[in-house]
Amino acid sequence: MHMKSTHAADTSTKGIKGSTKRHVVSRFHKANVFAGHLVKLLQEMNKDGALTQPLLEARAYEQSLQGALRFEKGNWEKCLQSYAETRLLYIALAQSRGPKQDEVFKDLLSNSVDPSIRDAAYQMKLPRTMSIETIVQRYVPSDNDSFVAEALRLHPQLLQESGTAGRKNMAGDLADVPQTITWRSRTVKLEDATTAEALASVAAAETKLKSFLAANQDSDRRALAAAYDDVLLPSQDAVDTTKTAIDELTAEGVPQGDPRMQALQITRTAVNYNLVEWRVGRNRVLCGDQDGAKFESEPIKQSKKPRADGKPREEQEESNGRKLTRLKERVVLYDSTIQSVDSVKEFPGVAADQAFMRELDGKKAYFSSLRCLAIARSHMLHGKNRNALALLSRALDLSSQTLSSSSDEPAAGGVPKLNLRPVETKFLNDLLERSVLQHRALVELENLTSAKSQSNFKPPPMIQRLDEYPPDGVDLTNLVTYPPKLQPVPVKPIFLDVAWNYIDYPGRPKRGTATAADGNIGGAEPKQEPKKEAKK
Repeated sequence: MHMKSTHAADTSTKGIKGSTKRHVVSRFHKANVFAGHLVKLLQEMNKDGALTQPLLEARAYEQSLQGALRFEKGNWEKCLQSYAETRLLYIALAQSRGPKQDEVFKDLLSNSVDPSIRDAAYQMKLPRTMSIETIVQRYVPSDNDSFVAEALRLHPQLLQESGTAGRKNMAGDLADVPQTITWRSRTVKLEDATTAEALASVAAAETKLKSFLAANQDSDRRALAAAYDDVLLPSQDAVDTTKTAIDELTAEGVPQGDPRMQALQITRTAVNYNLVEWRVGRNRVLCGDQDGAKFESEPIKQSKKPRADGKPREEQEESNGRKLTRLKERVVLYDSTIQSVDSVKEFPGVAADQAFMRELDGKKAYFSSLRCLAIARSHMLHGKNRNALALLSRALDLSSQTLSSSSDEPAAGGVPKLNLRPVETKFLNDLLERSVLQHRALVELENLTSAKSQSNFKPPPMIQRLDEYPPDGVDLTNLVTYPPKLQPVPVKPIFLDVAWNYIDYPGRPKRGTATAADGNIGGAEPKQEPKKEAKK
């Protein structure tokens, strides 16, 4: 399997050929023989003849290896029979062992069994709309197979007809498989069965999420946001399966104008938009009440240990540093939301829908105004009311654009997604109007205070401020100090001190080359050091 996966990852080669393929086939054959011996040993150890779960699991493993061997040999019908029995046995084992072993068998099916069934069905020219359950029902060797008979005895619903728009998932719960999908009042048929199954998983996860949010409204917002992961994962799977189906049709040479390709493109836009909606909803839950428009101090956790002096601990107010950290986190969430809304415009068919584009611009303006509000609050904590007023004014302009684009349709089941209700947009607009009026008053008070302080200050005369430009004009009554006052002035300018050694002053001997060579700088006579008397 390692050699096969390595060659599959290498796009420069066209599959496995030559001696490598013969070696892979030989390895699969040897592994299949060993797995068959294991099944026979388990049958001999079981004296009463009952089929235990280890025996069923060994049989499923043997059939998976036999299916891989037939896949490499190109025997597609026999390959489907082996993989159909493998899938049936693994699902029966998963339902018998309960949800704890669900993930193990789900990985086995999604990584190797289901893709192999799809590839073999493609080689046999089976319709794409045929689900894996239908393929298993058609090709499972139910006659003269005690293992399949035992699995059906334990779980009779395993071969339920998939055309009844229902299927059993790994845990045994019934989930509806949709046959169509709707996007912007346009309904198309789901051309790919794998995509339909992925959408059924998304629908089941959405139902569980709505129930969880309705029962845990007072829980921590991080715990509520973590519940969205159960919907985001199957939504991403639906996006991936749709893209895979489009790539397969493109590889077959199907033109873009083909009805199947058009239906898949609409499906791709719908599932991608659904994924963006859940991502935005998760961010809105993390932002807090009213999408972060409300900003209140959070209580600080205090130590439960009593104080040494026995006095009760006083409640401490949240520091500005913690508030700034929370505001930064919200700005990051708003940036991610705005980026997600912008990505919707790149989906197929969205740019041509002008009404939908205006709706997206309104939603982007809503989250942009919340972003400006969060940054303005950080300036408020630093006491910079002018900057806060500018940001609040910009947020108010953006918020006014969302009032016309808000939808009267509430979010499904009260779960926050990308839909905006008029109550939310009006709350944000009213809050920003009050904040703008408040900070206009604060800035006006600051201007009056600074003007009063400047009126009592008389600047120096103009002659001392020649390097400054007077923005309010020149005060002709303050050009010079009159009458002149006694002021200290420097005796020697600095540039004369620097140039002392290079200027010839009257009455000063000129510099000579000899004296300069002897180290007499500036013509000054060197000092004569007294000679030391020799010791007697």
